Amino acid sequence: MSVRQSSNSARARGLTHVHPRDVSLQDALTAVADPVRRAIVRELAGLPDWTKACGTFDLPVTKATRSHHFAVLRAAGLIEQRDEGPRRLNRLRYSEFDEIFPGLLDLVLAEHA
Repeated sequence: MSVRQSSNSARARGLTHVHPRDVSLQDALTAVADPVRRAIVRELAGLPDWTKACGTFDLPVTKATRSHHFAVLRAAGLIEQRDEGPRRLNRLRYSEFDEIFPGLLDLVLAEHA
């Protein structure tokens, strides 16, 4: 196994996904309180699942801060991520999140409509 394969496998194993039913209202509100995270959510809402890689978002933050924002969204049950080669692709968990926190994502998405 090459070093690249090994690191990609280790990277994928590091991903944890929380179902929205296991998220407190406080954590959900905290996740969408940040404008950068709301921008990520809005962009994902307008795209098909698994088509947007983390590195392709135009965000005014460093790479480390970007990673933190994605981790917060994952921990709040808002997004799901998967690795495909060197890219980490994203999916907004709209239906699952809306089932637990009805209307919250609609408010986020309507903010700049």
